Amino acid sequence: MSTVERYPVVIVGGGPAGLATSAELRRRRIEHVVLERGEVAGHTWANLYDSLTLHTGKHLSTLPGMSFSRTVPIFPSRADFVAYLHRYVEVFELPIETGKLVTAVEPNDSGWTVRTSVGDIGATSVVMATGIVSAPRMPTISGRERFRGRVMHSVDYRRPFGFKGRRVLVVGVGNSGGEIGSELAQHGAHVTVAVRTGANVVPRDLAGVPIQYVVFAMRGFPKSVRRRIAEAVGKLTELRRGKAVLPKPPYGPLDAIPLIGFHLVDAIRAGKIAVRAGVEELTETGVRFTDGVEEPFDDIIYATGFTPALSPLGGRVRTDAKGFALRTDRVTSADQPGLYFVGHTYDSTGGLYNIRQDSALAAERIARG
Repeated sequence: MSTVERYPVVIVGGGPAGLATSAELRRRRIEHVVLERGEVAGHTWANLYDSLTLHTGKHLSTLPGMSFSRTVPIFPSRADFVAYLHRYVEVFELPIETGKLVTAVEPNDSGWTVRTSVGDIGATSVVMATGIVSAPRMPTISGRERFRGRVMHSVDYRRPFGFKGRRVLVVGVGNSGGEIGSELAQHGAHVTVAVRTGANVVPRDLAGVPIQYVVFAMRGFPKSVRRRIAEAVGKLTELRRGKAVLPKPPYGPLDAIPLIGFHLVDAIRAGKIAVRAGVEELTETGVRFTDGVEEPFDDIIYATGFTPALSPLGGRVRTDAKGFALRTDRVTSADQPGLYFVGHTYDSTGGLYNIRQDSALAAERIARG
């Protein structure tokens, strides 16, 4: 299939990372195109579960050049954020092409060939703004072929209707698992969460101030100081809410994204959600846990996270222990010239805040050539 069009820059992904990078390139008058696999910008966000609410405050969750409306609450809903993305495309007149699934990104003598579901596009530079949500991590667990119930990943969950009265196992206690599990329990499902390692639980806000803002304000402190502050918040939380009901992991809340908010732990304390050990294997009717306990379930929801969505690169870049491409800085590929990554930096300051920083950095690097 011959290349039918060519751009100086092709952005793969029309979610927040792709749109932010597009706005930064447009501001620098660099011709480019954004390729979105879905039929609308932000397709992935538009198809996440209905009740999803950002854990990050709206002031640190914006893309370059545009704030949220004053009517949007401090923690925007999924619908608020999707509407924001669509407005962002309109305000900045971004060159997004929908319905173009990228199947491969291959180097050539003049840069890159981006292969899509509807044809090939040439590019001098490529920005992988693919993030992680399009690559859900499904663990390989013995007995999957035997289990007669329903199995899904959290990315496929939409709403609690249809789960009432059903025995549901949620595997994993990250933020998606915590929200989905507590929502299902609220709507009449019999919910169990499987916890292999444990979870650090932190409040969503302190006296009305988003915890993200507190972490952001502390980012210049030495790590030892930040750890002491985190420990103090943990002790204060225990004094106010009682002992932890989830096992403590072997790492602290600054070392990995914690479970934000008390929706899950409150449901556990109220007896609405049971806690079990990790999953050993699936049986015909349910699950055998690592402690030997076996229980029946109708549905299993894997809230087991995501991996960086790099499959179009076909292994042409090295990755770190978490699967992210190695970079010489925050955005520039360590292996391939003319290849950049935005939406691949995750830490306690928030993914959206990092997108705002990295989109500007990538556009600057591209402008320099």
